Amino acid sequence: MAAVKTANVNARIDQNIKKEAEAILLRIGLPRSVAIDMFYRQIILRGGIPFPVTIPQSKLPARDSMSSSEFNNLMETGLKEAKTNDSYDFDEVFEELEAGL
Repeated sequence: MAAVKTANVNARIDQNIKKEAEAILLRIGLPRSVAIDMFYRQIILRGGIPFPVTIPQSKLPARDSMSSSEFNNLMETGLKEAKTNDSYDFDEVFEELEAGL
């Protein structure tokens, strides 16, 4: 017999984060409530957050920590890569990420 779900979780998060995450969940066919349930179950199984809570060393700096010159150089590099097709297809990147999980 399945457990009756009677508890609610209420949280306020950034609107853009919610929108982006829910678009991905919709794409993979996973309801938000199931994703939250899975996250909580993983916390219980692992005895903590189920992923490292660190700042990756290769992460790009935040815009507000960059000078105008640094930001413009970064944008220029990205534009050049896009114009020369020296970039990765969005869907292919996610397929590779999902295959590696």
